[in-house]
Amino acid sequence: MSKCEVKMVVEPGSTEITKTGAWRTFVPVFDHDKCIKCSLCEIYCPESCIHQIEGNFVPDLDFCKGCSVCAHE
Repeated sequence: MSKCEVKMVVEPGSTEITKTGAWRTFVPVFDHDKCIKCSLCEIYCPESCIHQIEGNFVPDLDFCKGCSVCAHE
């Protein structure tokens, strides 16, 4: 097995300061008519980039990685 040199270790939650949304392959689309306002998408988002704005849940696409966790919850 070959060795892998670690160049940098980043603390958890670094997405708050590093915009990582540019490399996502999926974009979340929220159907606000079907939303029951349960907040599960906001709670389970691993990047905490979903926020409630004027009664609707909206992803911050600067930080969303397109993981689809919000769609499955």
